Amino acid sequence: MKLTLKEIEKIATLARLNLSAEEKKMYTEQLSVIFDYIEMLNEVNTDQVSETYQVTGLKDVVREDEVAFWEEEDKQKLINNFPDKMGNLLKVKAVFDNNDE
Repeated sequence: MKLTLKEIEKIATLARLNLSAEEKKMYTEQLSVIFDYIEMLNEVNTDQVSETYQVTGLKDVVREDEVAFWEEEDKQKLINNFPDKMGNLLKVKAVFDNNDE
């Protein structure tokens, strides 16, 4: 599938890319080769091939949250040994930083 310069310019506009004339020519050639390869793959008969959606064997592990009860003595040991605290609250670094505002 040979892409035209006009098609490359439209793709560049949609992607908000400012391409030089040299880049447009390069992408016209490169994308045309890629689309030709895809067309060739489309000719392969895959009717008897099952879909592959996961190849690593990994699975999501979901579990219910469970409350763990601690003895008061163990809680106090943790609080006393924590480096930064306010009363019985443990202070940790911010997870979300709002410096963007």
